[in-house]
Amino acid sequence: MKIGIDIEEVKRFSKLVKDTAFLKRVFSQNEIDYCMSKKNLSQHFAVRFAGKEAVWKAINSKKNVSITDISFKNIDSGKPEVYIKNKKASDIDISFSHTKNTVVAVAIVSE
Repeated sequence: MKIGIDIEEVKRFSKLVKDTAFLKRVFSQNEIDYCMSKKNLSQHFAVRFAGKEAVWKAINSKKNVSITDISFKNIDSGKPEVYIKNKKASDIDISFSHTKNTVVAVAIVSE
């Protein structure tokens, strides 16, 4: 088993969410649409960014994966699933949590 974790401050993303080039470079269109539909979009972008970092840290042995290759889609229950290069990564679990000011994500890769 491998674990990755990342924590981010929401405040940092309040300016970044206005940068369309940044959003398109880092997030999938599905992630952008999801986050833009939320009331506190900075918080949602921040937690997905933390998730990408956590997954990348957990799979750091796979050098051919960049942070932009990692994305998330929520299933009907709201639970996020991990996708790498648009393929579901069934061996990786992700958990997001956030407060008004801070977000955290933990990724666990089963081997």
